[in-house]
Amino acid sequence: MDGELHVSQEISTTLFSTKSKFNHNFMSTQDYFIDKDRKVLCTTAASFPQGVEMAHKKLHSLFPATERRTFYGISYPDKSGNIIYKAAADQLNEGEATQFNLETFTIRKGNYTSDILKDWRKDETSVGKTFRKLLSDQRIDKKGYCLEIYLNESDMRCLVPLDPSYAQKTPTSGSEL
Repeated sequence: MDGELHVSQEISTTLFSTKSKFNHNFMSTQDYFIDKDRKVLCTTAASFPQGVEMAHKKLHSLFPATERRTFYGISYPDKSGNIIYKAAADQLNEGEATQFNLETFTIRKGNYTSDILKDWRKDETSVGKTFRKLLSDQRIDKKGYCLEIYLNESDMRCLVPLDPSYAQKTPTSGSEL
């Protein structure tokens, strides 16, 4: 897709009504604040979850490890309930989307509910479980998305934006970004 993509569609109620098969323990979740809109470059996975790894490999092949970029995963349902997944990376310079034939997406400034996954590759099902836990928070923005911030090779922060009406008075700023 050309141009900047803003998520404006409502997240499918099927995601919010999914009952998880684990004990909801919100002690590990925390509110998180992203202090500015972030424009990222992205490529859409051909399918979910099967195409996720290939989408990330494409991005990593375009950007050398020597560049200081944060990598992300962004997901949300389409109108029929299928999950759209985008592998994303920080845009460092204007024109990169055109240069690399990539889409753009704006990670919105604001408050999020979040959880950190350590060694998530050891149990990849922990990603879905964590997002189900975050999506059950009554404060989330029903028009939001699921956001993964890759902290390093083995750890990630999972986030879901909160409805702006639940804005914190003293937000905790994110240190990973």
